[in-house]
Amino acid sequence: MKELENHYREILRLLGEDPEREGLLKTPQRVARAMEFFTKGYGEDPREILTSAMFREEYRQMVLVKDIEIYSMCEHHLLPIIGKAHVAYIPDGHITGLSKIARVVDCFARRLQVQERLTVQIRDCIQEVLKPMGVAVVIEAHHTCMSMRGVQKQNSVTTTSAFTGVFLAQHRTREEFITLIGSKLH
Repeated sequence: MKELENHYREILRLLGEDPEREGLLKTPQRVARAMEFFTKGYGEDPREILTSAMFREEYRQMVLVKDIEIYSMCEHHLLPIIGKAHVAYIPDGHITGLSKIARVVDCFARRLQVQERLTVQIRDCIQEVLKPMGVAVVIEAHHTCMSMRGVQKQNSVTTTSAFTGVFLAQHRTREEFITLIGSKLH
């Protein structure tokens, strides 16, 4: 942590700021702690998260957790990616606690990311651990690297999707998933 603080102090100086100025005295420490939190996913095992609450169950219909908030960091600019994930799977003998799906999303999101990789990592982890009949993941996100700098498009949203098993093979199953994530049932 101390090394990170020293680097942030130097970054402030290189930007033309005085790191000894009253308002900036604790900034290197605060930024180092924030970055540690933003990237805490590197210290977590998403497979372990799923297996910590894995149960035998004969339920074989879709399990959908939607509107899971995502806060990630773009690996190209270290700027926030903010959005939501929709994750579904169709069990084939095993289920996991619903909160574990959100925790897996968080684990991968709390790393430096590109949205495309994040989508596939979530899908693959659930497929490998639970071995369901299929997994579906859709992520919708706002990339501040596109709105705050560069092209400066304030209202653009990026959508990515990744599917396995029955979500790929059966059009009706994928269609049901897409309909459910777009509807307000609550």
